[in-house]
Amino acid sequence: MRLDRRMTALGGPGSPRKPARGSRVRILRLIGLIATACLTLTVGSATMAASAQAAPLPDCAHYANYTGSGIPPGSGIPPWGFHASQSFPAGGSGFAWGWGDINLDTNWISGRICQAGHAPASMIAIKVGPQISYHSHVAMMWGYPGNAIKTSLTVTASTDPACTVGTNGHITMYASYNGVRSDSMQFFFDAGCRDQDHLYHGPQVVAQVPPL
Repeated sequence: MRLDRRMTALGGPGSPRKPARGSRVRILRLIGLIATACLTLTVGSATMAASAQAAPLPDCAHYANYTGSGIPPGSGIPPWGFHASQSFPAGGSGFAWGWGDINLDTNWISGRICQAGHAPASMIAIKVGPQISYHSHVAMMWGYPGNAIKTSLTVTASTDPACTVGTNGHITMYASYNGVRSDSMQFFFDAGCRDQDHLYHGPQVVAQVPPL
């Protein structure tokens, strides 16, 4: 009896510490499950972040592949709008589209523009206005008369690391008339977004620039 008690006290046969060993196994299994769960969450978060980065920016998804003959639907009344594609002299190409409301009597304009670039790939979303700095019904560009508007721009979303949200710029929008197709859109941005400075011009540019 004394020997059994001594062995029990030392953790020998009959010792009540055996269940503790089972508890340690359960704890180790729990730690393993927690580690696996954390790894799964990390991988899942990385996948979600990559998917979010690849997703179109707000206000840009719906019109990204617009190929209609007129301006994008959803523009104001009276509206301004355009869609344009271009291969650039320095390489790469781009696609831009925009739409919104305008009031020439008060020099006011609103709306949105999206510009998607390729090689390297990037996309920016842009807020237009609210003030028009210049407009003309008899502007001369590319050797033809047409309507021209100049207004300010502000970047509201971007996948270009150098082109940060809040960067300002301006745009010259031009639409020829008298049956001539020589419309153009030219972007100018402050430092950081200079790689987004692009000119879209030619028959592949479809623009509606008031006065109608």
